[in-house]
Amino acid sequence: MADQAETPVPLPSVPIISLASNATVQPPLTRRGRGPGLIIVISGDPQFSPDDSGASDNRNPRTLDPLPQKKWAEEGYAVVQLIFGSRGDGIEEWDIGMSLHQATEALMGLETCDVKDRFGLIVYGETTSYPRGFPLKLKAAYDASPCLVASVSFSLDWDLSSKPELVHIAGAAPSPSPASSPRPNTRRHHYASAKSPSFILPSAADFNYAAAGVSHTRSLTFLKAPAALGGPAFDLEAIWDEHTTYEFATRSVAQTMGTMVDEPYVNHVPVLTGGMGRDALTRFYRERFIFSNPADAALELVSRTVGVDRVVDEFVFALTHDRVVDWLLPGVPPTHKHLRIPFVSVVNIRGDRLYHEHIHWDQGSALAQAGLLPTYLPFPYALSDGRVAAPGKRLEFRVPVSGAESAAKLEDAGARPSNGMFEYGVREVDA
Repeated sequence: MADQAETPVPLPSVPIISLASNATVQPPLTRRGRGPGLIIVISGDPQFSPDDSGASDNRNPRTLDPLPQKKWAEEGYAVVQLIFGSRGDGIEEWDIGMSLHQATEALMGLETCDVKDRFGLIVYGETTSYPRGFPLKLKAAYDASPCLVASVSFSLDWDLSSKPELVHIAGAAPSPSPASSPRPNTRRHHYASAKSPSFILPSAADFNYAAAGVSHTRSLTFLKAPAALGGPAFDLEAIWDEHTTYEFATRSVAQTMGTMVDEPYVNHVPVLTGGMGRDALTRFYRERFIFSNPADAALELVSRTVGVDRVVDEFVFALTHDRVVDWLLPGVPPTHKHLRIPFVSVVNIRGDRLYHEHIHWDQGSALAQAGLLPTYLPFPYALSDGRVAAPGKRLEFRVPVSGAESAAKLEDAGARPSNGMFEYGVREVDA
């Protein structure tokens, strides 16, 4: 077991390289340290771009998402960022034609960009956030570049359909019209809860966490496809298994945190335990999790689904509750009961490090197995047929929660019959 006072594991850190007053390149921020190239175009509007310090983290306390250049670098890309003025406030040193050419030249000359002949383009915001005439210049420069092979944008007003394009659109999808025809080479997704094209940007007032997360995964899928950039590819299973080994076997806080991005988080959904950000999560792991788990704690994998940036596990978490395990049962003293609890973990991996864990489990089953949940509870309402309890009586319902049977049926569907709780009902007892 590792010492609780470990030295933190160094994180990937590569300085941003300035190319011009409106152009920078961020090499990949992964443990691998190399990857394909991306060019991102953003408006000079303050909600889209870094502050004067060049900081790549966002200024929105509601989310840990970094600004685009850092986020895509954490995904494993070498990222050139081009900033263009808002509504005629020209700040650029390079015009758009020169910028795309110089950006591809910079990526070709960057040692850590390991694909030299094909790059992707991502355009943020709407066309009205840029100088007059900018969209047509961008389209001409993009169409003329043989190295730019696919694009992602956030408004249909950008027409980059000469090559494969993915468009994320704020608002509900319109009803199909017989007069409308699909744009060639274009895949589109609508986000009903998003208010504007800036929903993807954590520094924007219209940032929408859920829509941003879904659209980012779709963009990754699109860009990593063989028809686009074809990578980077990481072994997400190995990364997740490494993380859990450090948590449960090695029991090392420093090594566990070394498998995570700069600002990660963990959310245990049933009880809201975990940590937001590196400092809080490190403290949680050290004080509430890694050294608090019983000696016999074990994860028994039932199924695993691997996506482009997610690993989703079904498993049984087994332990003897012989100490306070307050990430799981906050405030509950040891019951010395053996628990087998069905869990689901949804793990978001950014590049070759974890960004977040959403952990779900059957808290009712955990409480029942610990002997803390009664079989019946009072039912304080009138029944559907109008009946109420007689004088001196009360109604009780049987709590629809199972114990270790839930874990047994998760591991083997035939281990327990289905639908037994359909027989549960309400009874009348002495008050």
